[in-house]
Amino acid sequence: MPPYRKGLHELGPGCWAWLQPDGSWGWSNAGLLADGEASLLVDTLFDLHLTGEMLDAMRDAVPAARQIDTLVNTHANGDHCYGNSLVPEARVITSKACAEEMAEVSPAVMHQFLLNADALGPAGAFFKRAFGVFDFEGIEVPPPDETFSGELELRVGDRPVQLIEVGPAHTRGDVLIWSPQDRTVFTGDILFIDGTPIMWQGPVGRWIAACERIEALGAEHVVPGHGPVTDRAGAARVREYLVWLRDEARTRHDAGLSVAEAARDIALGEYRHWLDSERIVVNVDTLYREFSGSTGAPDTLELFTLMAAIAGD
Repeated sequence: MPPYRKGLHELGPGCWAWLQPDGSWGWSNAGLLADGEASLLVDTLFDLHLTGEMLDAMRDAVPAARQIDTLVNTHANGDHCYGNSLVPEARVITSKACAEEMAEVSPAVMHQFLLNADALGPAGAFFKRAFGVFDFEGIEVPPPDETFSGELELRVGDRPVQLIEVGPAHTRGDVLIWSPQDRTVFTGDILFIDGTPIMWQGPVGRWIAACERIEALGAEHVVPGHGPVTDRAGAARVREYLVWLRDEARTRHDAGLSVAEAARDIALGEYRHWLDSERIVVNVDTLYREFSGSTGAPDTLELFTLMAAIAGD
């Protein structure tokens, strides 16, 4: 596996991963496939500076990247799509559910949250600590050019590429990008390696099935949304975490504990060293809403307040 260092890493002829340690909030990975003059970019980054830096490195190393033909966004979180405007020449493809979700938390919303963070108490302080290093001002994310549901077959030159919709899971429209010729899969945030996954959407069963799909591909290189490049064992570890947390949360839900009580009561054990362990708050909240059949939206401010409290313990 390539070393976990910031920058462009060649995984094989015509296949690269862009890595951003340490993989915490907003520090996401991306990828590039190229064949002849054709190219496909997997995701952009959280702001224009980071995306521009990545594109410059790709264009210096890969002639086909000087004109990106296709951009696939794995999901709607901003750290995987806010830099889309810097590749205006590309045909942008997402799942239909991802396209619908993209407009909900725009860069302008993130910018306003940061401007008002000091008035939001502990939640604002946590938000600022997680996202304050990124610059969201003036970013516009154009809508995708093409959407799909289920699966979509593409070609990058002579290289076949398969887009596989596995959401709703982490978000509503998660997509895997599988390059069988390279034995490489780009997973977006279906996988966080050495970091705590965060389940904004669920259901948990869909996410577990997505991990099983990754394991079944037989990939030699698995590029997660956050963290170092891994293999099928990395997908298995995320699956095991989700199964474990589902069962732990179910026990406490049935015992009548609140989300806050359950999040504090669950002993992380072997997962305690994973980055951003406070995300258990969001995960338990999503699981509780699934267990109860609730279709209401989560209270984001309350969740960030609880995460701030747990992170400060």
